[in-house]
Amino acid sequence: MYRWISLDNWTYSRTFKTPFDFRKWQKVNLVFEGVDTVAQILINNVTLGRTDNMFNRYSFDITSVIKEVNFIEVRFLSAISYAAEQNRCHKGYSIPPACPPPVQKGECHANFIRKEQCSFSWDWGPSFPTQGIWKDVRIEAYNNYHLIYFSLISFFVKSTQKWHLEIEAIFDVVSSKPIVGLVIVNIPKLQTQQTFNVTLQPGEGSIVLLVNINKSFAVEAWWPNGHGKQTGYNMTTTFIMEAGYQIEKFSKAYFRTVELVQEPIHGSPGLSFYFRINDRPIFIKGSNWIPADSFQDRVTYDTLRLLLKSAADANMNALRVWGGGVYEQDEFYDICDEIGIMIWQDFMFACALYPTDQNYLESVGAEVTHQVRRLKSHPSIILWSGNNENEAAIASNWFSIPYADRGVYIKDYVMLYVKNIREIVLAEDKSRPFVASSPTNGLESVKEGWVSQNPYDTHYGDTHFYDYSIDCWNWAAYPKTRFASEYGFQSWPSFSTIKKVSSTEDWSYTSNFSLHRQHHENGNDQMLQQIEYHFKLPQSTDPIRKFKDMIYLTQVMQAQCVKTETEFYRFSQSEIIKGEGHTMGALYWQLNDIWQAPSWASLEYGGKWKLLHYFAQNFFAPLLPVAYEDKGVLYIYGVSDLHVDHKLTLRVVVYTWSSFEPVCILSKGGVTVKAQSAVPIYKESINDFLERCQNCTRKSCVVTFGLMGEDGLQSPTNHHFLSSLKDAVGLKKTQLSASVSQQDDIYIFDLHTTAIAPFVSLDVGSIKGRFSENGFLMTEKKKVVMFYPWEPTSIEELEESLTLTSLVDIV
Repeated sequence: MYRWISLDNWTYSRTFKTPFDFRKWQKVNLVFEGVDTVAQILINNVTLGRTDNMFNRYSFDITSVIKEVNFIEVRFLSAISYAAEQNRCHKGYSIPPACPPPVQKGECHANFIRKEQCSFSWDWGPSFPTQGIWKDVRIEAYNNYHLIYFSLISFFVKSTQKWHLEIEAIFDVVSSKPIVGLVIVNIPKLQTQQTFNVTLQPGEGSIVLLVNINKSFAVEAWWPNGHGKQTGYNMTTTFIMEAGYQIEKFSKAYFRTVELVQEPIHGSPGLSFYFRINDRPIFIKGSNWIPADSFQDRVTYDTLRLLLKSAADANMNALRVWGGGVYEQDEFYDICDEIGIMIWQDFMFACALYPTDQNYLESVGAEVTHQVRRLKSHPSIILWSGNNENEAAIASNWFSIPYADRGVYIKDYVMLYVKNIREIVLAEDKSRPFVASSPTNGLESVKEGWVSQNPYDTHYGDTHFYDYSIDCWNWAAYPKTRFASEYGFQSWPSFSTIKKVSSTEDWSYTSNFSLHRQHHENGNDQMLQQIEYHFKLPQSTDPIRKFKDMIYLTQVMQAQCVKTETEFYRFSQSEIIKGEGHTMGALYWQLNDIWQAPSWASLEYGGKWKLLHYFAQNFFAPLLPVAYEDKGVLYIYGVSDLHVDHKLTLRVVVYTWSSFEPVCILSKGGVTVKAQSAVPIYKESINDFLERCQNCTRKSCVVTFGLMGEDGLQSPTNHHFLSSLKDAVGLKKTQLSASVSQQDDIYIFDLHTTAIAPFVSLDVGSIKGRFSENGFLMTEKKKVVMFYPWEPTSIEELEESLTLTSLVDIV
């Protein structure tokens, strides 16, 4: 319906008065922080230049063309037409993929334009190839010199046990002679002040200063969420140059080190793959970030804050900024610095091969230089990664390239990611690691010429894993990898989210709307298949009720699937079995949504938490007991991200589905859960277990368990199903009810149930906020759940909007 917009060419123009006397300045620049994407820039009918890269900053010298009143034009070319034309001009050999799969309803040749790749469509998002001015535009006027980039990076020297800061400042020096002056760096809280004599050379002059931090002060390092504080120190850098005016730069100095450790592991072929922050190995817990909207100007500070805070509230310490979107805005990284979310930063290349002609490489070179300079001061960024899945695309031959032609594409791959991007990154930022792709075999991929035979090898690097035909409750189906950087299952967003973009005839699982919004091949059927392994499908004769029941079940299924897989990765961190293990990262796909549609996200468009996000709060908890079965034996592991060992009590409580009275309780004291590890703490054959808990069969009972320690230390209560819930015996119809009260800004929901209820979901429609927990197994008559509103609401509103659902309500 709106496709014509992206096929047309659009011109943005306006008249403006120059708000200063331009004759007083040696140089006047027109600066675009971001142009999306292909445009000709004119001022007073003089062409200043052209743009072809959404991710670059463009600066045009307008000293000789600016007047008191000016007419500015930005003449855009359709991104779709431009990409097609670039593809046509690429003679010799094709650069696949030409077009996305038909189910994505997208546009072709996204790899030929340096633009947000998913704007041409993806398997979770629409095709809205925007064109316009997507970031700030300004006029800068200056004499002598002007600061363009300012960055600071911390280093710790082990031999002297001292912290250092490296400050880099890049200037445009207009003067024809070198400019000398002083730079004063002051960090009051660390009683550190240093003065430097500097000289700026004409042209692009840069200076690098090494600041030694006063050793008599204990520097507080920056730590990821859950591992310590995110301390930053206010710092002032003053440039006093002979040519007159001074520049004062206020910034925050953070101190943290990062290493990507790839070393041999005893008892295992291959190499480790984990991050050490401030000399401490950190298990990476989190998700993958995609653009928060198809239209970037809708993405406000509040949008970002809500989504990132939700990640931290679910005990995440990391996100991967995925390579098919955008390099995020400054505020995104500022928030991550502040709340301790580590960032795995992809460069913007995804699921495709790319051209390597001279113009393209120059454009990419400028993009990478700009982005690294812009972002490298952020302690939250712990890794640069060249692309998403492009090594795998060549290795697994996604695009059916004849073997004889493979060499051409490998050469292009190395040219782009290694000889260009990697070289620039290493020159611009020596403070953090770089990998060429994800998934990759890391050092092993390097050894094999940057494209390994199997980038999914569990003995090296990171893996991406998707398989929708497996029974997701079966942990043995998952790869015992070094690092799981993508994995997941789809679900539908809640009815209140869909309702905003649909009408009554759309509210069915098989409606045209449901098929149109599903951009993943067979996605809706795959969800049904996965649900059917363990649950009964809804049979209601009321079509809307049936649709709502389906939505609920997709969310229950997704939450349970990702829980099982994530718990498997967490309990695999300290062991090697048949040469596999030492898993040190779990980033599920994906955190957020770009629109209202079925996807792998745990946060809906608008920020509402799906059941998966509530489950993540538990499966990423700093202390967690995890149960699994192997060959008829029940194992419970104690998983800990805590920095010290703890002596704890494991409490296992078994219920029959038909009663609140436990059939047996086991309390095991003196259980040592080791710091930052996963250790087995309980083992018993299921037969013995059921015999000991009399009146129990696999179908009639459920196991719950938790860890408790001194000083109120306790884990979430976890559970283990002994059979599929569709086979459960004794589950009763339950009456769920809730009363709502208020305490300060928080609302309290007192829940009551007449029988054990699995997967109890509270939903307050489109009222913005989140519950303290959700989707839980209710084994007691009463439970208290908090609601934290994100905007003002009332008891009446909440009571009116509340829907309570449990598995037994699905008929």
